[in-house]
Amino acid sequence: MKYLIVGLGNMGPDYDGTRHNIGFDVVDHLAEQQGVVFKNDTLGDLASFKHKGRTFILLKPSTFMNRSGKAVRYWLQKEKITQDRLLVVVDDLNIDLGSVRLRGKGSPGGHNGLKDIDQVLGGNKYARLRVGIGSDFGRGQQVNFVLGEWEPEEQEVLQDVIEHSGKAVLAFGTIGLQHTMSAFNRK
Repeated sequence: MKYLIVGLGNMGPDYDGTRHNIGFDVVDHLAEQQGVVFKNDTLGDLASFKHKGRTFILLKPSTFMNRSGKAVRYWLQKEKITQDRLLVVVDDLNIDLGSVRLRGKGSPGGHNGLKDIDQVLGGNKYARLRVGIGSDFGRGQQVNFVLGEWEPEEQEVLQDVIEHSGKAVLAFGTIGLQHTMSAFNRK
């Protein structure tokens, strides 16, 4: 059984270490933990590993965040993976830093990456792991906050939330959506 795990982010050194790239950070953590290396492929960087009899295909789309749908659709079709075995890991500024929320479907909540995936896939019936990045920004500063680098005090929480999110991804593929939601959603 195969699962496509998509970490949303933007390619390039200008975006490394930014809040918007937490999806990349989570799949990077999983790849490192499993001893696999990303390789550049069509529409993104890919790595895969086996865990408890399941194959996890990690994808970091190279299409930029707002055009992620094209890469997601391509790899779902190429690997013959159904949407119920798709999990998108994404930043969410409506959730406090340190919190994660797994859902089986839902609205994009203002996230342009999810909007594009919904549009390209023709719906929102796929799992998404929303990783909270907080909303500590002034009026009109949302873009700067989201594309900004983590503050030193945020770094302390960051590693824990990345590890927690990585465990949730593995659980999604092994114990299923409902049990993973019960075990890993946290505020």
